[in-house]
Amino acid sequence: MRSPGYFSRAMLGVGLVFLYVPILSLVVFSFNNSRLVTVWDAAHSPTLKWYAALLANGEILDAAWLSIRIALAAATAAGVLGTLAGVALARHGPFRGRTLLAGMTTAPIVMPEVITGLALLLLFVAMEQAIGWPRGTGAVTITLAHTTFCMAYVTVVVQSRLAGFDESLEEAAMDLGAAPATVFRRITLPLIAPAIVSGWLLAFTLSWDDLVTSQFVAGPGSSTLPMVIFSKVRLGVSPDVNALATLMVLAVAIGISAAALLLRYRERRRQRDMQLAAAGSS
Repeated sequence: MRSPGYFSRAMLGVGLVFLYVPILSLVVFSFNNSRLVTVWDAAHSPTLKWYAALLANGEILDAAWLSIRIALAAATAAGVLGTLAGVALARHGPFRGRTLLAGMTTAPIVMPEVITGLALLLLFVAMEQAIGWPRGTGAVTITLAHTTFCMAYVTVVVQSRLAGFDESLEEAAMDLGAAPATVFRRITLPLIAPAIVSGWLLAFTLSWDDLVTSQFVAGPGSSTLPMVIFSKVRLGVSPDVNALATLMVLAVAIGISAAALLLRYRERRRQRDMQLAAAGSS
């Protein structure tokens, strides 16, 4: 009877090894003294010279800063548009064009990125010829392209949250005389805020990581960090890329740890408030 438990733990261990051993090896080789990224230099001690080389690499730093700016702008725009679309699909019931809106908002999720990138490139070229904007391809077109497919993910997350939402809270607020806009701002928005934040973080990650779509709509001087890394991989990876990946892993680990600590603190605070409330009522 205990064999399924052992099997489950064994499969969990295999999955964790499969996921994290490559990342761990990448971190280890970022301290390698050799210029070869897959051969450890046992004759010399570990070094930090590749981190210093990374900080002196203007191409990678400029690409990283551009990716951060694009990801922030695209995630924010996708968060606003995706939230509005999710509320419309979840709350307003059947209306003319609902099926079309639902299909258009979810199409980028299942559409191959090659088709999405090519379609957006043709759209931007047609817009430039028709109205003169956007002028050429660059950071603006990358931001617009990222907003397009990131919005779909935010819409799905917000719509899923609203599907199990307790509407009695909104009805009680309207019975007390609150306007619909006030109800949305004071009741609905705070309750779906975790879904909006989750959608924003997902959109930021997708925008930061995108390569295929960005290659279609990027112009000269607007290479994002994934594009720069991909070009280096094709020409031969240098150890400073390992250092860059290690710093990114460290940033993600810090963010996850901070979020976990914040959630634990909020849960303890909620339990303490419930205990105080129970003690006061007794």
